[in-house]
Amino acid sequence: MAQHFLLSAASRTTSLRAIYKAGEDAAYATFCAMRWPETNGEAVCPQCGNHETYKITTRRKFKCKGCAHQFSVTSGTIFASRKMDFVDLLAAIFILVNASKGVSMVQLSRDLDCQYKTAFVLSHKLREAMAQEVQTGEVLQGHIEIDGAYFSGHIRPANAKVDRVDLRLKRHQTGKRRVVVALRERTGRTLPFVSMSEAEGVALANENVCRTATMSADEASHWDALHMGHHVDRVNHSEIYSDHGKHTNMVESFFSRLRNMIKGQHHGVSPQYLHQYANHSAWLEDNRRTDNGTLAQLVVSNAMDAPVSRSWKGYWQRTP
Repeated sequence: MAQHFLLSAASRTTSLRAIYKAGEDAAYATFCAMRWPETNGEAVCPQCGNHETYKITTRRKFKCKGCAHQFSVTSGTIFASRKMDFVDLLAAIFILVNASKGVSMVQLSRDLDCQYKTAFVLSHKLREAMAQEVQTGEVLQGHIEIDGAYFSGHIRPANAKVDRVDLRLKRHQTGKRRVVVALRERTGRTLPFVSMSEAEGVALANENVCRTATMSADEASHWDALHMGHHVDRVNHSEIYSDHGKHTNMVESFFSRLRNMIKGQHHGVSPQYLHQYANHSAWLEDNRRTDNGTLAQLVVSNAMDAPVSRSWKGYWQRTP
């Protein structure tokens, strides 16, 4: 039996010890290299594009020789106005990508010795960076598996049996229940969406799947509409999970990771943020064969390329 990739030495190309041993200057140099890869880490003015800049070493800032604009390596990125040291930011990224099923914010705040709210906001900013690789706007091609899974909206039953109600009835529900509809290429990307019902996945498939692609779905009746635009293999899960190549095992693998992330680490996710956890899980699933050092570099690169977060900018000053 072949060794699992995560158990192999190839999956471990760096460590938390190596990040802190290298120190703050090395972490800062990593952020510069990811922000300006075309100049090997040499600053480029974000306002006018001039490559000639002064270094203000006392504040780790730069000043453009052309327009006199002052900026830092994180200006205009999701790390704008950051207060954490660069080595701690790099460590937070490493911890987040190293956890194949996610990591709780309580644990991250303890690892970084910061407040829970700081860890919460930082992790969501990093999920926005990951989403740039997931939600690219490109249509899926090849053979696509589609399915949905319900999350959130759990209601604790009453203690006494006589007080319990039928939780399946709409009047007894909280309205927080959501479904994650996922489209997954057999040999490529995973594309998740959050909706109110699984039937909405038909419209999502028509919008995000190439017309020449083939698809696989389960026996749910709302997937019948997919046959009008695609050749669709159906598998009845009440009778069999895989029938001579007809299955939805790849998309179920994504849902397994997402369930383990939400139930095992976060113990519950608000519908308001469910899409970010779905994107995080999809990113981990798509990069499951990539070593942890490369994963950390990918997130740093995405974060340096991402604009200032509108959702998490000023989070401390307003109600989430």
